[in-house]
Amino acid sequence: MREVSTWTVTGMTCGHCVASVTEEISEIPGVESVEVVLDSGQVTVESTRPLDRADVEGAVTEAGYALA
Repeated sequence: MREVSTWTVTGMTCGHCVASVTEEISEIPGVESVEVVLDSGQVTVESTRPLDRADVEGAVTEAGYALA
């Protein structure tokens, strides 16, 4: 079963920011795809299981940004 979750990331200003967030979230076990919209900070994640907020927050923090 595929899960879709949406998160908001703050602090992103450029394409490098998007790439960093995408890379870090992609490393969470079960994540199949990540779509980041720079203008809104919206991040849509498809995964094979429900994601824990702490896991997503940790990945976003590792990338240097904050989960709203």
